[in-house]
Amino acid sequence: MLRILRCAVFGLVLLASLVGAAPRASAAGYPDRPVHWMIGFAAGGPVDIVARIMAQWLSDKLGQQFIVENKAGSGGNIAAAAAINSPPDGYTLLFVAPNNAISASLYKKLPYDFLRDTVPVASIMQLTNMLVVSNAVPAKTVAEFIDYCKANPGKISFASSGNGTSVHMSAELFKAMTKCDMVHVPYRGSAIAFPDIISNKVQLIFDNLPSALEQARGGSVRALGVTSPQRWPGVPDVPAIAETVPGFESVGFYGISAPKGTPPEIVEILNKAVNEALADPKLVARLAETGGIPKPMTPAEFGKLVSDETDKWRKVVAFAGVSVD
Repeated sequence: MLRILRCAVFGLVLLASLVGAAPRASAAGYPDRPVHWMIGFAAGGPVDIVARIMAQWLSDKLGQQFIVENKAGSGGNIAAAAAINSPPDGYTLLFVAPNNAISASLYKKLPYDFLRDTVPVASIMQLTNMLVVSNAVPAKTVAEFIDYCKANPGKISFASSGNGTSVHMSAELFKAMTKCDMVHVPYRGSAIAFPDIISNKVQLIFDNLPSALEQARGGSVRALGVTSPQRWPGVPDVPAIAETVPGFESVGFYGISAPKGTPPEIVEILNKAVNEALADPKLVARLAETGGIPKPMTPAEFGKLVSDETDKWRKVVAFAGVSVD
């Protein structure tokens, strides 16, 4: 009887240890199935373009498909919530951009705390936004545009890729610093907004450089300035808005995070792969075509960047006096 009892106890202990270990994802052989990468914006936009460039490189490097999933809406918060609520096993990732840092203070009610509920994985690149206007707008410079706005208060609309995006907040910062009275028209992605800008239904957008530059080079819209504190290397002929509005700055970042609890070993595998990608001249050249500057970092360095950006945008949100319920 005692022997049977001991065997039963041993079996229960073994079962408990196996059950306790089951949720822990293993880095051995990772990845051994497709990885889903949540993107908070519509296909064809600047985030989507960069994500697909990187996803293809990672697929080739790691031998499993990195599948870009566009979950547009709510300034990227739908995608963030979907990623955060996924199993922390390295098979669901989130494309991180300034909207994730901005939403922490812009949105009054979020179902998650981004810094608490995610782990940083890797930085991809930095980029600027670009102010582009409809060709129907007569202004040819930032100064002329400010004069045009003040001569037409409340009659000028600006598009964004959604509430809480850097595209939105760059315009809000511009409004606050120039006292321009403009109306916000949010879209589910900047690619969707451009037909209305081209037709002058809305007059402007402070879009991420990749898609803004493509439209400006094609002549569909007119570029007036970049949001970086100095002229951006990829477009040195376009003035910095700060040359006209001293102190104006909105520089974005792209990277990858994962749900909290994702094993450090998997984070390290992904970080190493992304940093190798950013050392690949062919990939760097493709990112340069989008206007981005590669910024490889350790997970800790990227985590600090996101934290610092969250603090920075909290001040901007307060300065601009905007919020979203």
